[in-house]
Amino acid sequence: MGSLDANPAAFNAGVDGSFQPLNPDDVRAYLHKAVDFITDYYNNVESMPVLPAVKPGYLQDELTASPPAHSAPFEVTMKELRASVVPGMTHWASPNFFAFFPSTNSAAAIAGELIASAMNTVGFTWQAAPAATEMEVLALDWLAQLLRLPTSFMNRTGAGRGTGGGVILGTTSEAMLVTLVAARDAALRRSGSHGVSGITRLTVYAADQTHSTFFKACRLAGFDPANIRSIPTGPDTDYGLDPTRLLEIMQADADAGLVPTYICATVGTTSSNAVDPVGAVADVAAVFNAWVHVDAAYAGSACICPEFRHHIDGVERVDSISMSPHKWLLTCLDCTCLWVRDAHRLSDSLETNPEYLKNDVTDSGEVTDLKDMQVGVGRRFRGLKLWMVMRTYGTAKLQEHIRSDVAMAKAFEGLVRADDRFEVVVPRNFALVCFRMRASGAMTEEDADEMNRVLMDRLNKSGKAYLAHTVVGNRFVLRFAVGSSLQEERHVRSAWELIKKTTAEIMEETIMQ
Repeated sequence: MGSLDANPAAFNAGVDGSFQPLNPDDVRAYLHKAVDFITDYYNNVESMPVLPAVKPGYLQDELTASPPAHSAPFEVTMKELRASVVPGMTHWASPNFFAFFPSTNSAAAIAGELIASAMNTVGFTWQAAPAATEMEVLALDWLAQLLRLPTSFMNRTGAGRGTGGGVILGTTSEAMLVTLVAARDAALRRSGSHGVSGITRLTVYAADQTHSTFFKACRLAGFDPANIRSIPTGPDTDYGLDPTRLLEIMQADADAGLVPTYICATVGTTSSNAVDPVGAVADVAAVFNAWVHVDAAYAGSACICPEFRHHIDGVERVDSISMSPHKWLLTCLDCTCLWVRDAHRLSDSLETNPEYLKNDVTDSGEVTDLKDMQVGVGRRFRGLKLWMVMRTYGTAKLQEHIRSDVAMAKAFEGLVRADDRFEVVVPRNFALVCFRMRASGAMTEEDADEMNRVLMDRLNKSGKAYLAHTVVGNRFVLRFAVGSSLQEERHVRSAWELIKKTTAEIMEETIMQ
């Protein structure tokens, strides 16, 4: 394969001097160096600035702008990684990372990802990757049991193959898109539309706290933007979707000759961790035969703990639910689990059956090829890392992980509430605390907004912590998300001390002006 290189010492060649990209000695040596790098990274990431002090385009200035013509020793590649790439990283693995939602990881997940990458299967059909397909089915059914999902969502039940099923996708965006497509096709058939001619009558619904990716997915699925309903929420429902208001809007659409098609209910919204009432939303949807999807990307992981399971009560009446173990269940990106109550409704919309992929197992009807439950055809061996996490740590350890994060967030919430300079803006759900500096004295709410912006900017520029923000009730709010895999209570308390110190400095500066 290939020809002799100008730098033959850069790799181990075959007996005839040919290039061997999977030479066993190279594989062993490179991976040993990579594992050492990973271990050192985790040992040292706490001391690194969470946000890097780099500018756009920096990496091209540090590394060569053109690809190298000749090979180099792997040590050179690793040296450049350490010198140029690591300093430009936002360190999501840092225990001082409190922004967005966590991107958790674990030794078992990393090992699973490594092995899956080495095997490099392309599991578009069962025949193309039997073990990869079976592993994904098994892992999804295991996780469904941890969540106590009804058997109607399972690939396999005690009686054999179930009517439902699941698939591991890259992100929640994909889960929304494929279920929107399935709901669209079902609504078109139900309304007697020929082809897609009736698509302009289809309407979709979600609370205004729903992730922006939902509205993007609606457009990609062909829904008229004028028929995408973003329903206002407020403090009276803790920013969750009001089922009474939802019913009024859906009924008005139906009376106007439109076809209510799809509702997205969220368990743990990005801005404030609000929870839409799943059961009540499903009851409203049933009136119009509309599809209900539950987006539990972040908070779904918490529902493996019995004390949080009530947040998805009513799930037996929805059509699909998704969650992302890469957020909070110690399974590295990318890993979004989607379950549907009727797998055929999904595969009927997404199926492809070219001649070159036909085989006896698919024709038997005993399996659902996972290519028919996603947008693309090719797919990675995602199920392995999820299975390895559950198999290695077990339910009790995973629950302990969730409860520890929630306890740390609760402790942080208590510190905020005990300080008169701050307020908790919305009730804490799970491990996210939304807080802000209060408007005090002659300060207006707009002045307080600006002070909170300054506070966040200074915290983040310090390199000692990283927080994100949102807007709730027209107010600028800081989000403190606990859950990084390396986080301990001392990191939460250290962040709070930094917040107090920085706040005191800002307030003193304001008085001096």
